[in-house]
Amino acid sequence: MASRPVIQQQNRGEAVAGVVKQNMAAEGRKPPCTRSFCAQLLANAQAAAAENNKKAVTVNVDGAIAVKKAEAQKAAQKKVTVKPKPEPVIEAPKAAQKKVTVKPKPETVIEISPDTEEEVKKEKPANWKKASEGPSRKKTQTLTSILTARSKAACGFTDKPKVQIVDIDAADVNNELAVVEYVEDIYKFYKLVENESRVHDYMDSQPEINERMRSILIDWLIEVHNKFELTPETLYLTINIVDRYLSLKNVLRRELQLVGISAMLMASKYEEIWAPEVNDFVCISDRAYTHEQVLIMEKRILGELEWNLTVPTPYVFLVRFIKASVPDQDMENMVYFLAELGMMNYATVMYCPSMVAASAVYAARCTLNKSPVWNETLKLHTGFSEPQLMDCAKLLVRFHSMAAESKLKVIHRKYSNPQRGAVALLPPAKSLLATS
Repeated sequence: MASRPVIQQQNRGEAVAGVVKQNMAAEGRKPPCTRSFCAQLLANAQAAAAENNKKAVTVNVDGAIAVKKAEAQKAAQKKVTVKPKPEPVIEAPKAAQKKVTVKPKPETVIEISPDTEEEVKKEKPANWKKASEGPSRKKTQTLTSILTARSKAACGFTDKPKVQIVDIDAADVNNELAVVEYVEDIYKFYKLVENESRVHDYMDSQPEINERMRSILIDWLIEVHNKFELTPETLYLTINIVDRYLSLKNVLRRELQLVGISAMLMASKYEEIWAPEVNDFVCISDRAYTHEQVLIMEKRILGELEWNLTVPTPYVFLVRFIKASVPDQDMENMVYFLAELGMMNYATVMYCPSMVAASAVYAARCTLNKSPVWNETLKLHTGFSEPQLMDCAKLLVRFHSMAAESKLKVIHRKYSNPQRGAVALLPPAKSLLATS
């Protein structure tokens, strides 16, 4: 018996369906809707929907109609009928069919003027490089920098050298007695209160004494001060007490020396560790006054001054101003020599203590030919400019020129000693004498 080939059920069905489709197509009839044929149509519809979802939405920049993804998904979800339908083709307007080229926005570059301290970080892509960058690129100036430079040039700031101010307290940072933290505030306070205890012209109100008598008294007190080897603070406070009392009270000629020794007794008690006793002053005055008279005058002076002995004398300012001058030993001796000459002569009463001290420093620098005569460091710490000191400095130099020929030679003899540099023997400043 001849054998027949065994055909699998699925292949046989597919073959039969293919034959049927061919016969019906030849006869002009529609093929029957079989299960496999419906499955094939469903697969084709799903593939077309997936392809539509992958299409990018084309947007017209000028406002053309866009085809949205949501509409494509909605069309894909529609029920597929057995009858195959041709895939709908959606034609976009001609304006939308044109390829849209979106140009990247140019980077905004913010230029900062040179005098601006803030730095602005520019955001740049990793692969971005500016075409104009390179070693040959020139820096452009902004309008702000140009106007600032012109303003500085007009005011003369560009040609003005930087002022160097010496820190005179740098060496005393570890010295607790120098009170570096408070010294500036202390001297600001001295400058404020010096006018409260300042002595004004009083000689016209004194009926029995004159300027010459006062000079003789001060000259003698300087000699007593030297004899007792007292501190400089005691001498300047003594002269301050004498002038303040004479400006408040009329004094007889015979009591003028009593006022002087009583004032030095009070100043010694205030400044010295071991102050001279009352009997010491009685003896040094050749017993012109008794012990009781000295004590009574001391009480009277304290009552008139209201017990106010804490006042800024010229010596307080001399210490600071000499330090600002960065002196040598001759410079320091010359300053004290001129300051004591000024204190002995009544003409300097019209100047405040800080003015007398600053003028003594200025006159001493002129006498010793220091260059520069006045600098920014001295101007800062004294508070006076060179023209402000000129009148008082000329007065002190004139006293220096007359000291050798004067009958009151205590100060000249004191500073002619080699231990004090013999500064009294130096010629006075010619530059200040010529203009006086």
